[in-house]
Amino acid sequence: MQAENDLETTLLGSVLSGRNCEGCTVCCTILTVDTPDFKKPAGVHCAHLVADGCGIHAVRPHICRTWFCGWRRMKGLPEEARPDRSGILVSLDFVREPRNCFEGISIMVRLLPGSDAIENGLAGAILDSVCGQLVPVWFTDGSKKMLMHPDSSVAGLVISGDAAPAHLAAEVVAWRERYAAFSTNK
Repeated sequence: MQAENDLETTLLGSVLSGRNCEGCTVCCTILTVDTPDFKKPAGVHCAHLVADGCGIHAVRPHICRTWFCGWRRMKGLPEEARPDRSGILVSLDFVREPRNCFEGISIMVRLLPGSDAIENGLAGAILDSVCGQLVPVWFTDGSKKMLMHPDSSVAGLVISGDAAPAHLAAEVVAWRERYAAFSTNK
């Protein structure tokens, strides 16, 4: 778990002062938690969640003490991107058995049930702010998952191993080098 926390800090940044949960419990419901000391399926309220937050906050599991959503870590996310207000949860996602090199470690932007973040433009603003690094970004509305970054022309070349045209070569090489450990073309 320590390695994941270090990776979260490397990719998303340190926890920002001035941004705190203050009653937001989106992660306590939406996310899957599967650690040695605590397990909870996605979409299910944590057994310790009470009306005003965590009922065991003082003694909560290690994962709950050390995990922070993207809004708590990423300076580029606007204030209105707080999950309980925006209807979007941004986090680092770890897939144990990735189907392609972009799934192993990525930024996941989750549209929460009932959110109007697509209609009001906030989803687009959030995606724009997280798609600038050499980190894959996925978007899910709960029914399907779509790769948003890199764009499909670059992603297709990275996954296929095909030669890239000159205008995409440097970007394709950078993605391939960074995510070679997750490649299925070894």
